[in-house]
Amino acid sequence: MAGNFWRSSHYSQWVMDRQDILKVRNQDLQSSKLTESEYQKIMIFFANVIQSLGESLKMRQQVIATATVYFKRFYAKHSLKSVDPFLLAPTSLFLASKVEEFGVISNNRIIGTCQSVLKSKFSFAYPQEYQYKINQVLECEFLLLEVMDCSLILYHPYRSLVQYVADIRAEDKVLQAAWRIINDTLRTDIPLLYPPFLIALAGLQIACVIHKRDFKGWFAELNVDMDKISEITRQILALYDLWQNYDEKQEILAILNKMPKTKVSSRPSSQPNEAQLQQQS
Repeated sequence: MAGNFWRSSHYSQWVMDRQDILKVRNQDLQSSKLTESEYQKIMIFFANVIQSLGESLKMRQQVIATATVYFKRFYAKHSLKSVDPFLLAPTSLFLASKVEEFGVISNNRIIGTCQSVLKSKFSFAYPQEYQYKINQVLECEFLLLEVMDCSLILYHPYRSLVQYVADIRAEDKVLQAAWRIINDTLRTDIPLLYPPFLIALAGLQIACVIHKRDFKGWFAELNVDMDKISEITRQILALYDLWQNYDEKQEILAILNKMPKTKVSSRPSSQPNEAQLQQQS
C-alpha cells in the first residue's frame, strides 16, 4: 500500500476531471436518450444493489465502498453497453473482498447471493432469473483489473472523518450523521472527483449543521480549499433534492430499459477478445 494518499495511484490516476467523466457519459446519453438525471438514478440503483449484496455477504462498509468506487471507475472509462452492470456489480464486490482482505468469497456464494438478493429486494427492476455464471464474473474481474490498471488501493473518507470528529470532540451522533452522508456520496461522482479528506470534511460540515453544532472556528483554521468543500456540499445536497421526488420502485425499470444494450461479450470493443488474441498468436 502507498505510504500516503498523495503518493498513491488513487491520487495520481483516479482523482479525475469532471469533463473526462462527462465525455464518456455523454456518449451513453446521446445514444440512448437518457437524461443526466436518469443516468444518475442508474448509478444510485446499482450502488444500492452493491450495498445490499455486500450486507448479505456480511462485508464491512469499507469493502462495500471499495466495490462501489471500482464500479464507478469502470463506467467513467467505458459505456454502460460495454458490460452489463448486473454483472459488474457482483464482480466489483468479488474483487474488493480480496483487495480489502475480507476473505475470498466462494464461487457458489457470490452467484447464489446475487440470485437471492435480486429476487428478494430488486425484483421490481430485475424480474428474471440471474443469468450470469462464475466464469463470466471471473472474466469480468480480469477486465476490471485492466481498466483500473491494477490501481486497487483506495483511500476512503472514513479514517479522516474519525480523526476530525475526535479533534473537535463532537458527539457520536455527529460522527454517525457524517458517516451516513459519506456513504451517500457513493451514489454520486464525488468519490471520482475529490480527495477523501475533503469528502470527510464536507460530510462533517453538513452533520454539524444538522445537529446545530458550531465548529466554524475549527473549519476556518484548516489549511484546505474551502471552495472544494462547498462544491462537494452542493453535490450532496443536489443528491438529496433528487431523492425527495424519486420513487425507485416505480421509475427504475423504465430507466433501465432505456439503458444502452450490452453486447454479448463482456469485453469492451476497445479490448480484444480471447478469439482475437488466439488469431493474433
